[in-house]
Amino acid sequence: MSDLHASEAAPTRAWVLHIDLKDARHARRLPENGLAEAVSLARALPRLEVVGSEVVRLGKPTPGMLFGSGKVAELKTRMTEAETDLVLVDGAVSPVQQRNLEKAWGVKLLDRTGLILEIFADRARTREGVLQVELAALSYQRTRLVRAWTHLERQRGGFGFVGGPGETQIETDRRAIDEQIIKIKRQLEKVVKTRELHRAARRRVPFPLVALVGYTNAGKSTLFNRMTGAEVMAKDMLFATLDPTMRGLVLPSGQKAILSDTVGFISDLPHELVAAFRATLEEVLEADLILHVRDISHPETEEQAADVGDILETLGVDEDVALIEVWNKIDCLRPETREALLVQDARRGDVQAVSALTGEGIAALLGAIEARLGTDATDEVLELGHADGRRRAWLHNAGVVLAEAQGDDTTVFTLRWTARQKAEFAAL
Repeated sequence: MSDLHASEAAPTRAWVLHIDLKDARHARRLPENGLAEAVSLARALPRLEVVGSEVVRLGKPTPGMLFGSGKVAELKTRMTEAETDLVLVDGAVSPVQQRNLEKAWGVKLLDRTGLILEIFADRARTREGVLQVELAALSYQRTRLVRAWTHLERQRGGFGFVGGPGETQIETDRRAIDEQIIKIKRQLEKVVKTRELHRAARRRVPFPLVALVGYTNAGKSTLFNRMTGAEVMAKDMLFATLDPTMRGLVLPSGQKAILSDTVGFISDLPHELVAAFRATLEEVLEADLILHVRDISHPETEEQAADVGDILETLGVDEDVALIEVWNKIDCLRPETREALLVQDARRGDVQAVSALTGEGIAALLGAIEARLGTDATDEVLELGHADGRRRAWLHNAGVVLAEAQGDDTTVFTLRWTARQKAEFAAL
């Protein structure tokens, strides 16, 4: 996967093809918008120059070449004129099709999964992120050993005096990949254990966890920075951030929470990445409240929301988990559209319209978060001895103390806490 990054001198010249298959699975999205997203994915990689892009409509893929011979020749002419180095096919390409097209066009080819893996490999920063990308890439490569040219067809001699038919190079390569996958999974198991220890620590000081999810480039990181004062990288770019980030969040009443920014979702997210990043995305499963951030100005915001819903379902997020839809980027809307949207927002209790860029609507969003987190909060009076410092500290750290009165031997606390916080306190 390092081919794209081999040359520092000249950018790789890429041609982007979006496959418009006439079936129900792809009917959710307009092909022109699909092509625009594919071009944005390509431009998310450094040192990559998009020199051409087009929608290719297919009634039925050709098994050996994906396209018919006439289309293959037509595309080759245009790519040759543009001096193309790389073809990015926004769709599924089988290993055989990939090998045949690379041979016919004389260029390297990546399908949608390969491109997204390249982006993730370029963006991963933490040790966990790097391991997850390596695991996803190996799982992907294992299925595509057929493209590795003729040396995979040679056979090695067997052991023993007679030798026998031996072992093909492709089997050797596959076993080497399997061994590397096992090694990385063991390393990731240690990371998962560490993450679980962190979760357990948060449960002992049980601030509610609020997780941001959404389609890539919906503005999650900008919103995260606006709400917490953090400085997470936020750019108008697909998959600007990969590694999960957590920061403290102070709600209007002073109650504390933890806000988690997760990797962005995308349509047809490679299943290898969903599996590899599951440990990271499990933060969503632990959340007390999910904020589904939507780019409400995007022409396919409804389709993007449906894609996010599909991935949440794949992860195992229950339908009854508390969720607020955050309609972001209202500053990008025309005035009349914006007014209609705000009226619709006012009618629904589970929607907040905001602009993470300007800060409009953030105060109302924080109030809605507090209201949702405090739906089962009750007020109680609790008396603790002065010597009970551990439990006194827990109450203050959890942000549930409304007032306290000192006595000779005890302190009387007036508390507002949820059933979960009360249960956590009882377990101390």
